[in-house]
Amino acid sequence: MGEENKNDRSNRNKNECKRKKNNNEKKTERPEESTACAAQEQSSKKKNRKEVAIFGNYRNYYGYRVGQDLDEDPRLKVMKREWFEGKDCLDIGCNSGLMTIAIAKKFGCRSILGVDIDGARIEDAYWTLRKVIRTSKHRVTSTISSSADGESIGGLVNNASESLTEEKRNSSRDSPFPLEKDLLEIVSFQKGNFVQNWHPPGNASYHAILCLSVTKWVHLNWGDDGLITLFWRVWMLLQPGGIFIVEPQPWSSYYNNRFVSETAAANYKNIQIPPEDFQDVLLDKIGFRRVENITSSLSGTKSGFNRPILAFWK
Repeated sequence: MGEENKNDRSNRNKNECKRKKNNNEKKTERPEESTACAAQEQSSKKKNRKEVAIFGNYRNYYGYRVGQDLDEDPRLKVMKREWFEGKDCLDIGCNSGLMTIAIAKKFGCRSILGVDIDGARIEDAYWTLRKVIRTSKHRVTSTISSSADGESIGGLVNNASESLTEEKRNSSRDSPFPLEKDLLEIVSFQKGNFVQNWHPPGNASYHAILCLSVTKWVHLNWGDDGLITLFWRVWMLLQPGGIFIVEPQPWSSYYNNRFVSETAAANYKNIQIPPEDFQDVLLDKIGFRRVENITSSLSGTKSGFNRPILAFWK
């Protein structure tokens, strides 16, 4: 007879545990059986447990925000090259860094810094960055190998050198960014609480600051005062003529997450500035001179993420 299938054996063990539990067979149960059953139950509980992220620092945020059926985050389509190209940028609440890296690659920032309150997400972001660089290098190598098929080794090396030099000299329209290896010099990440105690390295200022689907978490954790602090700090860090791109979550999203912590529940009851008033606050109280709703051209967004994206100019 063939070897027992692993899945069948696992299912049989689970059923055995259930049977013993229902029949109160604890007295005749051997210690090793008890341990195995407890492990099975613990594993099942972990699988069914919903992730709680009190700051919105979900481990697989972009996995369900963007999904695997899309080539890129749809929000990139409403961003304009002139906002980022050759400029210093800041991404508040960068999570695992996918949007931060995508903006650097697509629009050719001079520098872009992603800040997140969760050190684990910053580690994820650096892992993502290294993966993007490895993948890009592999793609360039494969392209060079294909184009040089049938040539001598010496010719292959020369073509590779010329190709990389040409790419660095004349970047394409879709990606003005020169060489992927330079991403390490342009993209960086830092753990920090932007609202309470984060300070930019070297007292830097920025041409563009992004705050995408972050305002709700600031609001629930630090209330109206925290929200105003966020907006005010953005204003102070922006250079004259700089742009602030913000994607507020709707009030219904606040309601759905009001019980993530006791602090969130308390702040939710006391919030006096709803998301629909953010525009007036940023223009009249903070001092931004104009605003543009750039959501009109946004398409391909997954259900549950149809949120306005507003661009404010200092």
